[in-house]
Amino acid sequence: MRNIIVGSRQSTLAITQTNQTIQALREICAREDLAYTFEVKPIVTRGDRILDVTLSKVGGKGLFVKEIEEALLNGEIDLAIHSMKDMPFDLPEGLVIGAIPLREDPRDCLIGREGKGLADLPIGARIGTSSLRRAAQLQAHRPDLRIESIRGNIDTRLRKLDEEGFDAILLAAAGLHRMGWKDRITEYLSPEVCLPAVGQGALAVECRGDDKDVLALLSLLNDPDTERTVAAERRLLGLLNGGCQIPIGAFARLETSDGASVVLLQGMVSSPDGISMLKESASGSDPLRVGSDVAQALLGRGADHLLAEARE
Repeated sequence: MRNIIVGSRQSTLAITQTNQTIQALREICAREDLAYTFEVKPIVTRGDRILDVTLSKVGGKGLFVKEIEEALLNGEIDLAIHSMKDMPFDLPEGLVIGAIPLREDPRDCLIGREGKGLADLPIGARIGTSSLRRAAQLQAHRPDLRIESIRGNIDTRLRKLDEEGFDAILLAAAGLHRMGWKDRITEYLSPEVCLPAVGQGALAVECRGDDKDVLALLSLLNDPDTERTVAAERRLLGLLNGGCQIPIGAFARLETSDGASVVLLQGMVSSPDGISMLKESASGSDPLRVGSDVAQALLGRGADHLLAEARE
């Protein structure tokens, strides 16, 4: 019997989604008569240590994954469970994404202090978010709103909403669903208002590329439909050379056309203030081709200049 050590960030949400994934793996082991046990090893990342500045100013790719990937490479852990939206496009040599489980709700959502939806917020309402992507799109939709940075884990941000005078905050719906806090959501934001982050709502289960036992186990956890949609979104991210903290949004879904499964991808690049925003879409059977088509369309319209502005 092999004991598999699972790396995770220390936040309540990270540990919760790690334990949920481990439970799914235990059920697979019971069904397939596989002899594995699992142990969680919490790891603090740079993104968890720096809480006094906005994420966009911290900069750098892999803000929430680098230390965990180092633990994978040196053998301290055997697999790691990340939020896919935290994953840079390029992985360190020797590491692979072994599974992408079934995706949770990918949308952003608004949590209003007085239960008010986006259309009902008063002029000049104070909105908290740590995401340039969310801030830019909300500013484009409602230029009158005051967007302010709010950092911390999901429970910390909910407490700040109640205690620090925000009218509303923006969060990923998936995290609230996984925590069992769906009742806190005032309104789900449609992709037409706020395109999600690349991979939002999906998890990435990362392991060493030469660990055949773990790879075989993770293949049983992988959801092929989620893998296809996330592949299109991440292809877009890679070609735009985007990190987690610049205003890029993407959302892919599957539809059936003439009996075949087709990937439909929407992509967005914006200036940080939301004044200049580009959106493109494409569809096709090959997710990588669809991601490339949307990326090239955005670049053809000047997306590289907007991304350079955001990085500065």
